[in-house]
Amino acid sequence: MSLKNSLYAATAMSLFAAGGTLAETLTIATVNNGDMIRMQGLTDDFTAKTGHEVEWVTLEENVLRQRVTTDIAAKGGSFDIMTIGMYETPIWAKNGWLVAMDDLSAAYDADDILPAMRGGLSHDGTMYAAPFYGESSMIMYRTDLMEKAGLSMPDAPTWDFVADAARKMTDKDGEIYGICLRGKAGWGENMAFLTATSNAFGARWFDENWKAQFDQPAWKETLTFYINLMNDAGPPGASNNGFNENLSLFQQGKCGMWIDATVAASFVTNPKDSTVADKVGFALAPNTGKGKNSNWLWAWALGIPAGTQKEAAAKQFIEWATSKDYIELVASKEGWANVPPGARISLYENDNYKDVPFAKMTLESILSADPNNPTVDPVPYVGVQFAAIPEFAGIASQVGQEFSAALAGQQSVDEALAKAQALTTDEMEAAGY
Repeated sequence: MSLKNSLYAATAMSLFAAGGTLAETLTIATVNNGDMIRMQGLTDDFTAKTGHEVEWVTLEENVLRQRVTTDIAAKGGSFDIMTIGMYETPIWAKNGWLVAMDDLSAAYDADDILPAMRGGLSHDGTMYAAPFYGESSMIMYRTDLMEKAGLSMPDAPTWDFVADAARKMTDKDGEIYGICLRGKAGWGENMAFLTATSNAFGARWFDENWKAQFDQPAWKETLTFYINLMNDAGPPGASNNGFNENLSLFQQGKCGMWIDATVAASFVTNPKDSTVADKVGFALAPNTGKGKNSNWLWAWALGIPAGTQKEAAAKQFIEWATSKDYIELVASKEGWANVPPGARISLYENDNYKDVPFAKMTLESILSADPNNPTVDPVPYVGVQFAAIPEFAGIASQVGQEFSAALAGQQSVDEALAKAQALTTDEMEAAGY
């Protein structure tokens, strides 16, 4: 073959069959959870359909947040697609850091995305990231241990019921702990759980004048209740446990209850991975009778940094990964219980999905979360497990360190709250609030 013909052949190989767009290699930053890892295993389907290759940068949740935040703020250009959520998306969109998702194809059917997810990933009515999956949080519990304790889980339990059940289910000599909760420091780790929990206890981050509220009784009640419960009925080393660590403990049969992301339901009920797959029940996150449950609202979503040179290819990947067809692809290979949940209306109308044991409770949990009215008393911010202001991530990361240290027994509840109050006040005053 002549050099000229070789060049023609190489050029032809680098084009899509439909549209003549150059094939690209996309670099995607994502979190190291089961659904994202499953997506990586299916990427050959995307490459076969488009010609684009994908390189994955898979990171632990706290590290992912740090890496993508630093990169997009500095216009580093390390990633063509970032896995982000409801906290970052509206803020970054307002800053002009993200590409708008207002021109996705008709076949993609953006109107099928659950309003709670679309709204949380939008700025001024335009969506800037597409939800790979949506979640709230709920109780996952061992039905056999609940029965052994002589109890029956209500659909909407109180925290007092949960605490009593956790203590009764605990058998530390047998390495069974009544409850597993996040303790690892991080604004999206222990502070996501504790902020959502504090809503049920009547606490809030700020009053209507942006004054920090960690010196108020509701926060002391929240943190004291949590630490006492974890000391009595939680696993050892809980201050190091985040989502993945608690998932592993539950799958090994070491947790009586676990309150965490609804997306975990498919993993705790999968007999390939979970030793208690056939003994799991579900209930709404607990309340204290004040009108708020302890559940959050979140989506792990895919967004495109502004300024990328691969916008067209990146949008093709996002359409593939967050589409109805992708859900069908996962169902065909892994079963309907393992498809990405919580993002599309049509999934919950699908007869194949209605028999999945956690589908109904997942949707109820998502629909019950109200980011516009997250607390008992009024607040100036939007967000259930976060306050949607740019300063929150930095402040909450520091507060999370203090609360994790209190759980580890390194300081008292009063000391942790006093430090949280002081550092939050200083940071907010410095930011001009």
